Amino acid sequence: MLDLVIVGAGPAGLSCALAAHNHHLDYQILEKGNIVNAIINFPVNMTFFSTADQLEIGGIPFTSAGFRPTRQEVVKYYHNLATHFGFEVRPDFCVDRIERKNGHFEISAVHRDKSHKIESRKVVLATGFYDNPNRINVPGEEQGHVSHYYHEAFPFFGRNVVIVGAKNSAVEAALELFRNGAHVTMIHRRPEIKDSVKYWILPDMLNRIKEGSIKAYFNAEVTRIMPGRVEIIQNGTDLEIPADAVFLLTGYHPDTGLFDSAGIQYDPESLEPEIDLKTHETNVPGLYIAGSLVAGKNHNRVFIENSREHGEKIVQDIVSNPY
Repeated sequence: MLDLVIVGAGPAGLSCALAAHNHHLDYQILEKGNIVNAIINFPVNMTFFSTADQLEIGGIPFTSAGFRPTRQEVVKYYHNLATHFGFEVRPDFCVDRIERKNGHFEISAVHRDKSHKIESRKVVLATGFYDNPNRINVPGEEQGHVSHYYHEAFPFFGRNVVIVGAKNSAVEAALELFRNGAHVTMIHRRPEIKDSVKYWILPDMLNRIKEGSIKAYFNAEVTRIMPGRVEIIQNGTDLEIPADAVFLLTGYHPDTGLFDSAGIQYDPESLEPEIDLKTHETNVPGLYIAGSLVAGKNHNRVFIENSREHGEKIVQDIVSNPY
């Protein structure tokens, strides 16, 4: 019987692990991939919006070569953090069910095709949302040249690339692809790119659209994806756009499967769970939520920098109420 199981080894999960370590709890992190798996799968050349000091956990200094750290620097920092403190991480454990039984929790997980049962007095969900892309539900979405994730530009030199969406990830991908020789077209269902896009890249994107270097179709939606082309409708007009590759960068959402199995109450529209903001405990006694999962679909409200304290809040409550 563990004191605590933490589901997810992103920054929020690591903050919980550090607090558990400092309070001498018997804990484990169960992670479906590896430590900071989502960040590992971010675009290769990504630069973070936050500065290095805003990503620090537990007062362990994080320095970067530039004003804002790169994906590689961030991954390395969190890996070093896990090594330094000897975090108890079990990688490749996919948790598929959490049940409260007889005053404690039974966590079901699959590891290398084998089922495992782990028992714990307390549980923290810190799974984030990056593994669950928002689908656009059109014919052709499952084809091999279509992806909900962008990694790097080099494979698309000289090719026609369609990007669906116009938030930060979509804009950054469009600019990087353009500057590495791809022929980029952006499709966005709204009339313009919102000014919530990072302030230092928004003017760049708008100027590229204005000069025609990047084509953009606003008030438009994809209706079908075919080999070599995308069909869209814009203001009632059907159009075809050449596409050797399609990136559906339309955002991500939390997986509520664990909410349902554990009995966590949440808003059906926003997917925001009901928690006590002082302790992060849900309506299920002993089950807590940390990180971006706290905000449901509204994940632009919760970042690494403003969720680093979640772990200490949660563990303080666990220590005060161990049973």
